[in-house]
Amino acid sequence: MPAFWRVKRLDEMTLDEWESLCDGCGLCCLVKLEDEDTGKVYTTDVACTLMDGDTCRCKDYEHRFERVPDCLKIDLAAVANLTWLPATCAYRLVAEGRDLYWWHHLVSGSPETVHQAGVSIRYKTISEDDIDEEDLPDRITEWGGEG
Repeated sequence: MPAFWRVKRLDEMTLDEWESLCDGCGLCCLVKLEDEDTGKVYTTDVACTLMDGDTCRCKDYEHRFERVPDCLKIDLAAVANLTWLPATCAYRLVAEGRDLYWWHHLVSGSPETVHQAGVSIRYKTISEDDIDEEDLPDRITEWGGEG
């Protein structure tokens, strides 16, 4: 039987299938800054207060929207409209009709391969709790795989 992401569109997936597509890179949980003049989005190395920088997982995924009001839900609309989603993002890949990378846990069988491949933010960030907002422009970082 072929893998579900190879035969289903995003809008056909069950909630469990959708959730399993997340590769655990953590890039969507980084603070982004938008240039008001150009609309260009810059990604920082500053992670959401709920992001665990060692595991690249949310510390309170179930309650994230209550605890972080500007937490962004990655849904069909977000996948279609967020130009800053990394080129390596499984949601973006499936939406574009492409296959997942070898390091994706659904392919490799291990949630560690995303980190071994160097695609994740593991050990590369600071928490937004540890920085002043006015210092965010100094934290803009180029991340591999960004679109």
